[in-house]
Amino acid sequence: MNQLSPVLYIPHGGGPLPLLVDAGHQKLVSFLEGVVSTLTKPSAILVISAHWEEDKVTITSGATPSLIYDYYGFPDAAYQVNYPLKGDPQFAEKVYRLLQESGIDALLNNVRGFDHGVFVPLKIMFPDASIPCVQLSLSSNLGSEWHIQIGEALSTLRKDNVLILGSGLSFHNMGAFMSETSAAADANNEAFQQWLIETCTDKTLIENERRTKLIEWSKAPFARYCHPREEHLLPLHVCYGIAGSAAKLVFNDYVMGKTASAFLW
Repeated sequence: MNQLSPVLYIPHGGGPLPLLVDAGHQKLVSFLEGVVSTLTKPSAILVISAHWEEDKVTITSGATPSLIYDYYGFPDAAYQVNYPLKGDPQFAEKVYRLLQESGIDALLNNVRGFDHGVFVPLKIMFPDASIPCVQLSLSSNLGSEWHIQIGEALSTLRKDNVLILGSGLSFHNMGAFMSETSAAADANNEAFQQWLIETCTDKTLIENERRTKLIEWSKAPFARYCHPREEHLLPLHVCYGIAGSAAKLVFNDYVMGKTASAFLW
């Protein structure tokens, strides 16, 4: 039996900071550099980034997408990042077809570039930019079950030699990032992370239980403190939909002073 392709949900950090030698991102950078050695080199990468939402699920289909510097107020170097990542129109067509066949209305977009949720982690993971990439948008309805269904529609991609990368952040409260920390805030952060880790990795859960927990994620301890808006969590839902099983915890450490997690299927 052929090994299934990996599915990986990662924290991508704050804007371009992982590329700017920021002290609050060094553990994340080390993880992203190291995790590649545990993966088979893929022939293509599908990235679900927190930074692209559309009314209809949309797929980049251009051959040479540009980089979108979708962040503000950083040093000039942040807007001079060069990463000549190629697209993969044929792979994009396959993703589009799988979604359509599952009743998920989708669009191809041959002009959109790659946002920082794509190029920042990939530049660290695959610095030579030799692996073509396709980006999949989130749905602007931000529905947790809907995003699991999107993933389920793409589950057969695991039979191909591709890497599926959910690029988000398992803690994403901008106000908390900008505020002084406190013991209570850290405890709230930790409580949600532990719930998420248990939900994603507990092999004793039957999949219907795990699926329901992820759909109802906002009932978890301090869920809305950690995610006032859920766009940075939803790439995980797509990843789970694709994999449909318990994950392995591969990162659980500080990013910008807050605990964040990464999962590998």
